[in-house]
Parts: sequence; structure tokens; C-alpha cells
Amino acid sequence: MFRTLNVSASGMIAQRMRMDTISGNIANLQTTQNEEGEIKPFRRRVAVLEAVPAPGNPGGAPTVQGRVELDYATPMRIQHMPGHPHADAEGNVHHPNIDVVTEFVNAIEASRAYDANIAAMDVTKQMFQGTFKILG
Repeated sequence: MFRTLNVSASGMIAQRMRMDTISGNIANLQTTQNEEGEIKPFRRRVAVLEAVPAPGNPGGAPTVQGRVELDYATPMRIQHMPGHPHADAEGNVHHPNIDVVTEFVNAIEASRAYDANIAAMDVTKQMFQGTFKILG
């Protein structure tokens, strides 16, 4: 039963990381330069989650682990804005490759997955309590 709690806890941590990544994307929706001041738009980050064997128990229930990767598959948004200080020679400004609707849908999904892990932990807790009642 403790393995079940570990799986749910790792899922909650992964979904929190995913939500942090999504909120960072939304916060940088209009960022057209990097930290050094170079004209380089923010690149969307994507949380990649995967099941990995539990540490110290290779045959046991897997846990969830996540990492953040840059999205190179989605092209940057280009907008013609000749007066913008970050416009190129043709008057185009390169904006981050972030779609707000996609980010909000992903945020809802991450929130629901987080809630599902909480529900799984609650069921496990109820099973513990039932077992202790039986054992007296």
C-alpha cells in the first residue's frame, strides 16, 4: 500500500512541475528578448512525464518522473510591426511559439490529473483504515 502512496505522490509532484511549466509559458507570452537583452523570443517549454522503476525496488510499482524540454517543433509567431523596437529588417517581430488556448487546456488537464492523484491517495488511506479495523 505504501507503493501506491509513492506512485500517487510522484504523480502529484509531476503534475505540479507541469503546471509550473505552463504558467511560465503564459507569463512569457509576449517576451521577445532573452535575459541578456538579445532579441530572441522565449521558446515554449513542455513537461515530459514518464514512468520509471521505483528506486531500490526495480520490480515494484513505477513512479512518475518529469523533465522540461524546449519546443522546437512549433514555429515562432511572426507579426508585422514595423515600429516595434524588436522588429527585423522587414518589420516583422518574432513572438514566442505559445498558444494561450493550448496552455489553458493543458493547465486544466494537469489540475485534474493532480486531483485524481489526491483521490487515489484518499482511497489508499481508506484501505489502510479498513485494514486496521479488521486487525483490531
